[in-house]
Amino acid sequence: MDRIILEKFEYNDFPFYFNLVSNESVMAMITERSIPFNEAQGNFQKLLDRNKKFVEFGTYKVYDNQTNKFIGLGKLILNEEKQNEAELGYMLLPEYWGQGYGSEIAGILVQRAKKTKLNRLTAVIDPENISSRRILVKKGFISEKMCEIGGLPGETLSKVL
Repeated sequence: MDRIILEKFEYNDFPFYFNLVSNESVMAMITERSIPFNEAQGNFQKLLDRNKKFVEFGTYKVYDNQTNKFIGLGKLILNEEKQNEAELGYMLLPEYWGQGYGSEIAGILVQRAKKTKLNRLTAVIDPENISSRRILVKKGFISEKMCEIGGLPGETLSKVL
């Protein structure tokens, strides 16, 4: 039995999503700020729209299979300009950090990507997020470039499928 379950977010899942994106610790290496309620609602609606648009791609709520507790999210977002490419990402509530969940989420998403027409994955991280960088490198990602993304430091990693 798998330790985690990934299911696409649905309308009633906003409280889980908001709990994650409003957490300052979670968002410190992503946006450097927690996301306020109204902004989170708008972002969540875009997420839902994208989830409906693409069967094989989207943003997933992640549950611990033993406790059935929400622990974070994983995403495999199709690059609509380059249909053979998608961005992989994940976020965990702090109480689940350092327990191998990020690696498991990334592994599941890489396997899902391999079952599609994709031939390339990207991931964007804060260069100071050593844990995420380690996870991605172990999954075969290589550093592509360091740059500013939305005024914040960023590193893009990629993996050929």
